[in-house]
Amino acid sequence: MRFPLRSALTVTACVAAATLGAVPADAAPGPVDVQLLSITDFHGYITPQNDAANGTIKDPQGNTLVVGGAPYLATHLNNLRAGHRYTITFSAGDNFSGWPSEVAYHADEPTIEFMNRAGIDFTTVGNHELDRSLEFLRDHMGKGECFGEVGVDSCFTDSSGKRFKGADFAISTANITRKGSTSPLLPPYVIKRFNGVPVGFINLTTPTTVEGSTSYQPSLDNLALVETANRYAAELKRKGVQAIVANVHEGGTAGDVYDRCTDPRGPVIDFAKQATPDIDVIVSGHWHAYFNCSIPDPEGNPRPVVEAGYHGKLINEINLKIDRSTREVIRSATTSVNHPVTRDVAPDADMVKLVDYWKAKGAETAARPVGTITGDLTRTRDADGESTLGNMIADVEYADSQRTPGGGADLAMVAVAPAKGSNSLRGDLKFAKSTNPGDSDGAVLFGEAWNTWGYANPVLTVTVKGSQLERALEEQWQTQPNGSVKFAPLAVSKNVKFSYDAGKPVGDRIKPEQVLINGQPLDTGKTYRLAALAYTLIGGDGYTAFAGFTDAVRGNRDYEAFREYLRQGPVTPPALDRATALPAAQ
Repeated sequence: MRFPLRSALTVTACVAAATLGAVPADAAPGPVDVQLLSITDFHGYITPQNDAANGTIKDPQGNTLVVGGAPYLATHLNNLRAGHRYTITFSAGDNFSGWPSEVAYHADEPTIEFMNRAGIDFTTVGNHELDRSLEFLRDHMGKGECFGEVGVDSCFTDSSGKRFKGADFAISTANITRKGSTSPLLPPYVIKRFNGVPVGFINLTTPTTVEGSTSYQPSLDNLALVETANRYAAELKRKGVQAIVANVHEGGTAGDVYDRCTDPRGPVIDFAKQATPDIDVIVSGHWHAYFNCSIPDPEGNPRPVVEAGYHGKLINEINLKIDRSTREVIRSATTSVNHPVTRDVAPDADMVKLVDYWKAKGAETAARPVGTITGDLTRTRDADGESTLGNMIADVEYADSQRTPGGGADLAMVAVAPAKGSNSLRGDLKFAKSTNPGDSDGAVLFGEAWNTWGYANPVLTVTVKGSQLERALEEQWQTQPNGSVKFAPLAVSKNVKFSYDAGKPVGDRIKPEQVLINGQPLDTGKTYRLAALAYTLIGGDGYTAFAGFTDAVRGNRDYEAFREYLRQGPVTPPALDRATALPAAQ
């Protein structure tokens, strides 16, 4: 029989009381105590952050706690493990493909070094683990296989002086498959044994992964979470595993206090209500939320459902008691708590060295020349919405598609002032040298290119109808709720020119015959191959015209596509002659 969760204090008191008396010689052996420690959505935040969003959290009384950073995370993990004979540490995904430059510049290898040293035993696959490819995750991050130029593109020397060797921990997910298959591409679960008692960890990935903005992977499939969890829970039971944990990179929300549960809702909460009662614990991530809930399973028995924030702010601790004879989790004795990773402890010395090393390495990488330009490339737009940077980036996408097998775009488009969402054009690229000692006039440094365009989004080449291209160009003008018209221009590649009539109503400013692709008028009944960022194509920028595109082929991420374009030779700022307003009617 299963019972509701009790507080850690109550359970501890009961256990302590039970140990005071003598144990009869013929008494059954006591339960096996197993400690589960987990983090989620670390995103490579090895460096302690000092801004409110990434470096603080509120305690239950509303006080601000300064939290996070690999040196403090390592110390807290070690402190929590103290006194526990059986403990396991894992991640609920999105460990890397984050934003700190000292990590992102180096193929996320610093995060793997941190996780290896922090004693991570396994991780599920988050959507961002697939921001490059399954092969990158499995072969490079998992096995240490190099790509590109060693020490420049991958396999950097780490803080210990050794070359990158990949993860010491297992990378697992049950529901990522090849398109049309039901067989997982990575191990679906991990089994750990504690004094002979097995515990199974089913690892799962959010179904938004395959067609997500940064992780768009047209050759992969996501299997449904509940059905997959139930399938592998049954398989584990057949193998004699009775204690089962679901480690799910899918999230929810349950209030804004990190160790409480208020109005729980979201995909992982729905999962918790539906997944087989054979699962005893659900650890989640993805939503960058924090909560510590107890949600009844389909039989009405409560089980912990937790999420431990993001960027190393929290560690979740769950303590299980497992009956030695039945191998079942004694749910009434399960405790769970989210611990803030405060900085009032001594930072781990090895992790301090690791962070300092990669920050210095990041500065070196940022100063590396990657190409040259002959003039300023800026986001400054003319009356037609064109800019030298926007036009050049459209050419970058077009060139990347030409290099990509199966790409071969007929044209490319870039949102230079999106109707909504984030702007991928993040900075101007100036001809004059910067303050960096390694810079010179016309030189483009790695860090400058990185800060100019992109957010780790892949260039996709897709098939669309000519009518969709016409509609997309019409969507450059969008009527707002207050009746005003917002201009959200799209840059087009150099082989495209179009005219528009600003005097006509919104939605009727583009004529197909006035859109020329390689000198030929747009044919609304024909299909075209279009190159654009995944974010734009799936509607993240506020353009709906591309919905229903087909035959997606993934190219490089924006960062790599841009650097490759710069490497091809000096880049000259393009002319602003691709969009033209028709003369006003007399």
